[in-house]
Amino acid sequence: MILENYLHPASGAGIALTESGGWFESAYMKWNPLSSAISYKAYIKPSAAGDSAYVQLDPALIRKYPSYWRADAVGLAAGQYIMKVEAILPNNTKESIISGVITVKANDRTGFAFSRDSQYQSGSGAYRENGVLKENAQVIYVTSETAKTVSLDVKVNSSGKKQTGTGIGEILTLRQKGYDTTPLAIRFIGQVTDSNVAGELNSSGYLEVKGKSSYKEMNMTLEGIGDDATAYGWGFLIRNCGNLEIRNLGIMLFPDDGISLDTSNCNIWVHNNDIFYGKAGSDADQAKGDGSADVKSGSTYVTLSYNHFWDSGKCSLCGMKDTAEFFVTYHHNWYDHSDSRHPRIRTASVHIYNNYFDGNAKYGVGVTKGSSAFVESNYFRHCKYPMMSSLQGTDALGQGTFSGENGGMIKAFNNKIEDASSLIYANSNEGTTGKNAVSFDAYLVSARNETVPSLYKTVAGSTAYNNFDTGKDIGVSLSAIEPVNNVEGIVTTSAGRINQGDFTWKFDNAVDDTSSDLNTALMSKITSYKTNLISVGGN
Repeated sequence: MILENYLHPASGAGIALTESGGWFESAYMKWNPLSSAISYKAYIKPSAAGDSAYVQLDPALIRKYPSYWRADAVGLAAGQYIMKVEAILPNNTKESIISGVITVKANDRTGFAFSRDSQYQSGSGAYRENGVLKENAQVIYVTSETAKTVSLDVKVNSSGKKQTGTGIGEILTLRQKGYDTTPLAIRFIGQVTDSNVAGELNSSGYLEVKGKSSYKEMNMTLEGIGDDATAYGWGFLIRNCGNLEIRNLGIMLFPDDGISLDTSNCNIWVHNNDIFYGKAGSDADQAKGDGSADVKSGSTYVTLSYNHFWDSGKCSLCGMKDTAEFFVTYHHNWYDHSDSRHPRIRTASVHIYNNYFDGNAKYGVGVTKGSSAFVESNYFRHCKYPMMSSLQGTDALGQGTFSGENGGMIKAFNNKIEDASSLIYANSNEGTTGKNAVSFDAYLVSARNETVPSLYKTVAGSTAYNNFDTGKDIGVSLSAIEPVNNVEGIVTTSAGRINQGDFTWKFDNAVDDTSSDLNTALMSKITSYKTNLISVGGN
C-alpha cells in the first residue's frame, strides 16, 4: 500500500508549488516562498466539487521552514482532493496556486480496539470511523510556544459549569473530572521538548491523560501534524481512558516508557508513530530506555499498528501484574532492529499479524503466565528466536528469558521465517529443529481457523491455548490480512509518521541484526535532533 507523494508543476507564475501528496486521512502541500507575500492561506476541497466547496485550513496547519512553506489538511475521509494556497500580497491583491488531484487513503481500523465485543467498539477518539472529526469536536494546537498557554473551556460539574484550563497539563487535569466528554483533538506541531512542557508534566516526565474512573469515555485524539511532530524528552501516561487515539508522533528520549497504557484503559488505538531511544535507566538492560509502548494493569481492547520502533531495547510489555484475561492486537508494526518484547505477553489473549520483524537480536514474541497469542502472516527476517514460551522449547535450551514465569501458548500460521537460530513447533518439522510435542515454542496450524487441541499444554503451568481467535470478535477479517510476501513492502512504506517522518537512519544489517548494544551513532543523532520548523501560522 504505497501512498501518493507527487511533485506537481506550478500553475502560477510567482508562487511555486513543489510537492503535494496524500497519506492516511490527510493531505499536504509544499511551496516555495514568495518574497512579496504578507501571509498565506490554504484550502482543500473534494476534487470533483466546484470552487465554492473549498474549506479554509486552520492557520496553525500552515508552517514555515528554511526553504519552503507547508500546509497539512487532516481529518479527511478517503477520496480525492485538491488543495489551494493563496499568497496575500500588498495592496489587497493575492496570488493562488492549486495542486493536482491528491488521493487520500483510509486508516486501517482493525484489531481489538474496534471489536464489537468491546465497550466502545472504537478507538478513533475525536474522529468518526470515516476519518472526519465528530460533530462539535474541539481542536487545540500544542507547539513549543503554546504548550503552557493554550487554553480550553472545560465542563467541570454536572450542571455544565465551565472552567478555562490554561496549558495542556491543566486542560487534561480538568478533563479528568469526567464531566466533559466532548470530542477533543490535541494536535502537536513541531518539536515540543520537556522544557517547553515544564510544569505540564508529572514528576516522572509524563503528560498524563487520565479518566475519572476505569474505562472512562474520553473521545480524545493525540496527534502529530505533518512529518516532524515530536515529543522530545517526555512520554505519555494513559490511565482510566476509553476511546482514545495516539497517532503520527515521534517520541524521543522518553523517561522510562514512551507510551504507557497504564491501568484500566479500553478501546485504545496507537498507530503510525516513530518511537526512538528513551533515556537510559538504572538497570543494565535499560540503556535504550525501558518500554517503548507498554500495555498493562487492566488495559484491554487495544490496537498497536503501523508503528516504527527504532532499535528499541524492550518494545512492548503486554501485561504486568494482570490476573484477568485482556485483549490486544499488534499489526503492521516495523520492529526495526529492536531487541525484544514484540511483545512480551502475560495473561492476555493477543493477535499478532502482518508485522515486520527486521533484524531482532534477542526474540520476537514471548508468552508467559498462561497467555495465548495468535501469530499469523508476519515476516521474521533474522529474528534470533521468533517465538518463545517461558521454560520450554527454545527458552529451555538456555538460562530462561522470562524470570521463571509459567509458560504461555502460541498458535502460528503462515509466517515467513528467515535466518532464525531456533524455532521448535509442537507438531511440525518446519522449524529449525524437529517437532517436540512436549517442549515447544508454538503450535503450527494449516488453516487460520484451526483450533489448537487442548492436549498441548505448557510445560510450566500446564495451560492450553484458549482459542480466543476462533470464538471471539477479534476486530479483523481474513480479507484484511495481507499476504505475507507483501508485508515488508507495506510496513516499510506505511509504518511510522507520514512519509516516514523527518528522521532518517540506515541500519547496518551485518552488525545490527545480531547486536543488542546501544547504537552510539544513532543515539548521537537523536540527542542532537533539532526541528527545522521556523514558525507556525500563515503570517
